[in-house]
Amino acid sequence: MIQMQQTVRKSFSFEGKGLHTGKVATVTINPAPVGHGIRFIRTDIGRDAVVEALAENVTSTARSTTITAADGVSVITIEHLMSALTGMGIDNALVEIDNAEVPILDGSAKPYVDAIWKGGIVEQDAPRHYIEIDSPVEVIDGNTGSMVRIEPADKPSFDITIDFNSRVLGVQTAHWDPSQIYAEEIGICRTFVFFHEIEYLFKNNLIKGGDVDNAIVIVEHPVTEEQLDHMSKLFNVPALEIRDNGYLSNLQLRFPNECARHKLLDLIGDMRLAGGFLKARVTAVKSGHTINTRAARAVRELILQRN
Repeated sequence: MIQMQQTVRKSFSFEGKGLHTGKVATVTINPAPVGHGIRFIRTDIGRDAVVEALAENVTSTARSTTITAADGVSVITIEHLMSALTGMGIDNALVEIDNAEVPILDGSAKPYVDAIWKGGIVEQDAPRHYIEIDSPVEVIDGNTGSMVRIEPADKPSFDITIDFNSRVLGVQTAHWDPSQIYAEEIGICRTFVFFHEIEYLFKNNLIKGGDVDNAIVIVEHPVTEEQLDHMSKLFNVPALEIRDNGYLSNLQLRFPNECARHKLLDLIGDMRLAGGFLKARVTAVKSGHTINTRAARAVRELILQRN
């Protein structure tokens, strides 16, 4: 059966703070024609301020993925939205945003997934052009031990292993392929952060839009009541506690391996920057935005050379 290209049935909008900039933005996802792919428009700059969601446009991977056009127009933290569009089977969409950073919302892809599900998906009059490779592509970082390998396959699949040398997380794995319901298995999984990182991130202006509603907090090292009180005041929430499983009491886990599933969510979004839907087996170990986007770039370069 031939898979046809798809777009969203109607436009839908979201408003919220960017995780890193703390700036409020409205993002609107619009239907787009066949062959359009995913493109962003910075409406606060002008209708010509367009950035294509392609690996060669990646300019930063510091805790999120940023794409930048040749004229310097950037969009920050695109990975959750890109993952949602991929997991929900959207080939073509025009994304309007009136500030630099895509809102973090609940820290997962769930708000986008819910809107696409409710609003509907339209099948278009052209077959999907899958990205296929003839031989394996592998990117390795010897310093971090991270790896992404893309192998030829008859259908897309993604596998990830995460290992932060954490007594709380342990070593976690996660898998997704289109036989599983992305919206229920991957899209709802939220970002995470270690307790000991939070103050550093705040001091370095890296999570201005963070709060305890959009991140799982892992308490790896012993903390005092004073530190917990300080954290509660930092986020302006009632007293926080540490659960027996080593997670802060702000959120309940949706899966025992929710953190691995969220890193898989990121991987799916970053790999979409190869320029479309990969028909390949993607295997990642200890991966993050840097190596994910390097792998997408390697695939993209391979395809461009072939054409």
